Amino acid sequence: MGKKIILLGATGSIGVQTIDIIREHPEQFSLTGFSAGRNMELARKIIKEFEPEIVCVQNEQDAEALSREFPRTAFVFGGRGLIETAVYDADVLVNAVIGSVGLEPTLEAIKLGRTIAIANKETLVTAGHLVMESAKRYGAEILPVDSEHSALFQSLNGEKLEQATKLILTASGGSFRDSNRDQLKDVTVKEALDHPNWSMGAKITIDSATMVNKGLEVIEANVLFDFAYDDIEVLLHRESIIHSMVEFQDTSVMAQLGTPDMRVPIQYALTFPDRLPRPNAKRLNLAEIGKLHFREMDYVRFRALQLAFDAGRTGGTMTTVLNAANEQAVALFLDGRIKFLQIEEIIERAMDAHNPILSPDLETILHVDSETRKTVLNMLK
Repeated sequence: MGKKIILLGATGSIGVQTIDIIREHPEQFSLTGFSAGRNMELARKIIKEFEPEIVCVQNEQDAEALSREFPRTAFVFGGRGLIETAVYDADVLVNAVIGSVGLEPTLEAIKLGRTIAIANKETLVTAGHLVMESAKRYGAEILPVDSEHSALFQSLNGEKLEQATKLILTASGGSFRDSNRDQLKDVTVKEALDHPNWSMGAKITIDSATMVNKGLEVIEANVLFDFAYDDIEVLLHRESIIHSMVEFQDTSVMAQLGTPDMRVPIQYALTFPDRLPRPNAKRLNLAEIGKLHFREMDYVRFRALQLAFDAGRTGGTMTTVLNAANEQAVALFLDGRIKFLQIEEIIERAMDAHNPILSPDLETILHVDSETRKTVLNMLK
């Protein structure tokens, strides 16, 4: 039977690749339940293939239609349904939803002492202190799925954390890494969605182009590994072969390398501390690649990354504001209602207008998240 997996966000980019891993190793994993948002076509395919016990969708009508079609599966819907699915009997909860909607289900699953494989940046960015405190209290294991945090996690494996001096996150630079700010004034949604290395969903691809994505990862690294922001560095690395590095006090640097394939960190989170073979996966051939390139990060050019460091250093609800303002701004950009460079302008204005609350509880975080989104929409008026 293997490990029972609950997958939140099954129809997104990370979700689809998680299902690839489950499919590759049927003797190791079973998909007990998943959430699917609004993509009913893909949800139906997954239900037919894996016959899960519970499925959450966004709308009640979809849940009713599916329950008539698949009477052996329990169907739930909305925010309540997402929590029901997250706490359903399983060994590992994979949180691969986009946005802060993943926060409450994760916190509820942690209370059951579950292993949480987390690909949902927003959960750690908006409420990292609650997640880590809760995990400690209930004995839940938090395993990173992001390629950068998986790389840090693997590089720290077997090492003494207190002897590590610096975390170095690598960044591809996204769709516009070679463009200056003048060239970014009129970029289109189509251009922004054209990532050079990775295949990801629309929201994450835009975040990668603005470098907000890397900023969220910096905050995540602070939360997961408890490193000060002064000891976290971002390095431009266009090939995305070195996924991140850790420097130690003796000047040794440990790095994790691999082809840009999210299935590797996903599988490692599902199998930790073991590694399973991936016979059909592309192997890394450094001789074929020949050269790896690195460049110092320009925080003036990538303004949003500087804003993320600022939010992280301020702490408290400021990281919630950064995340909520960005989510709302990206949605507006994808909708054609604002220009590309306005995304970071909106984030900065929302942060400037906010008086941070340190050590907020869940209710405060959810309130600040909601108010920030309203603030952003009011800016358009």
